[in-house]
Amino acid sequence: MREWITGRNPVFEILQTRRRQIFRLLVANGTEEKGKLAEILSHANRRRLPVQRVPRQQLDALSEGHQGVALEVSGYPYADYSDILKRATQRQEMPLILLLDMLQNPQNLGTLLRTAEAAGVHGVIIPPRRAAGITPAVVHASAGATEHLLVAQMNLAQAIDWLQKAGVWVVGLSGEAPHTIQQAPLDRPLALVVGNEGEGMRALVAKKCDMLVNLPMRGQIESLNAAVAGSIALYLAMMARQQTKKDKPA
Repeated sequence: MREWITGRNPVFEILQTRRRQIFRLLVANGTEEKGKLAEILSHANRRRLPVQRVPRQQLDALSEGHQGVALEVSGYPYADYSDILKRATQRQEMPLILLLDMLQNPQNLGTLLRTAEAAGVHGVIIPPRRAAGITPAVVHASAGATEHLLVAQMNLAQAIDWLQKAGVWVVGLSGEAPHTIQQAPLDRPLALVVGNEGEGMRALVAKKCDMLVNLPMRGQIESLNAAVAGSIALYLAMMARQQTKKDKPA
C-alpha cells in the first residue's frame, strides 16, 4: 500500500528515520528551496530519490497545508508490542507507555503522539479496530513524530494484562475517578490509558487499570479535550520520573 505524506516536518522526519519505503518526492513549482525544504531536497539527493516539480494545484488535490511538498511512501510500519518494552530496556529506563482507547479524531491522535514522542514514551498501543490508525492525516497532525515512535495495534484489555505481568503499573485517566493524578505513582514503570473523546475509557479497560485518576479542575468547565488531558498527564509523568532520577544518590 502506498500513501502520500504532505507538510515539510512530516516529510523531513520520514526521510530522516528511513523506516518506510520511499518512491518519489513532489515539490510545487515556484517554492523557495530554503530552510526545511532545502534539507528535504538534500536528503532526497543523497538517497537518489526522484524529485518532480509540479503545479501547486496537484498538491492541493492531495492535502490542505501541504507547504509545497509531498512524499509518496509505503504504509505506516506498526511495531510488535514486545518491541516497546525492549526499547525501554535498551535505553536503560523504566517503561513509559501510552494506551489509547478508541480515539477517533486524527487531530487528537496526532497531537497525543507528538506529545508522547517529546515526553520520551517508549511506545503507544492502539486498538486494531474501530479507532483512528496512523493515517497521513495523523502523521501530519503529529508533525512527523509518528516516524520516531513504536506504535502497536493490540486489544487493550490483553495489552493491560501483558503489561501488568511485566511489572508495569497501569493508570487510567477518568473525569469520575476517585483519585487525582498527584496521588498516582507516576515515577515507576507506567502505562497511561486515555479514553475516547466522548465516552472515555470502555468499562472493561477501566476495570483492568490498577488505578483511575482525574486531572483537578479549578475552572468552570467540567473536562478537557482527550489530547490535552493526555498530554498534561504525560508531562506530569515525565517530570515525576526526572525528579526521582535526580533524587537518587549517585
